[in-house]
Amino acid sequence: MEPIINKVSQSGLMEINLEDLYQKGDRVVFDMKNHLFQELILREKDFREFVKNENWSLYKDKFVAIICSSDAIVPTWAYMLLTVALEPFAKKIFFGTIENLEIILFQESLDKLDIHPFSEQRVVIKGCSKVAVPVSAYVELTRLLRPIAKSIMYGEPCSTVPLYKKKI
Repeated sequence: MEPIINKVSQSGLMEINLEDLYQKGDRVVFDMKNHLFQELILREKDFREFVKNENWSLYKDKFVAIICSSDAIVPTWAYMLLTVALEPFAKKIFFGTIENLEIILFQESLDKLDIHPFSEQRVVIKGCSKVAVPVSAYVELTRLLRPIAKSIMYGEPCSTVPLYKKKI
């Protein structure tokens, strides 16, 4: 009987799992609508009182996405005042949706990624993950690898979709 040979491990493929770039921490939304009069009007005195008395430590080490889900016109300074209150506690504060926050967090991680080990290598960008990886992270990683990699594939080493192969 011949031994079973793991051809995937012998293939020389380098795998990148974007899940490894996921920044750990709770993500929360702070919706301004809940602090507006009739969910439409910002009353400066009431809002400043809320900001002064709120327990901001509840946001300690959390990623906070600030939004206003109503059609209210909220002055820019109100978002800035929230940021002043949240900054000592939150891990990161962002204006926009949780989805936008996730895009920014992955972009930060990709900006720090050392891509040099992938130079002239056959690279597989892993497709399945336990966390939601935004499509933008796959696009950015592909953009970073394209000039340096020998080839780029998507999926699992045993079943890949070819994306790019350097011309010789």
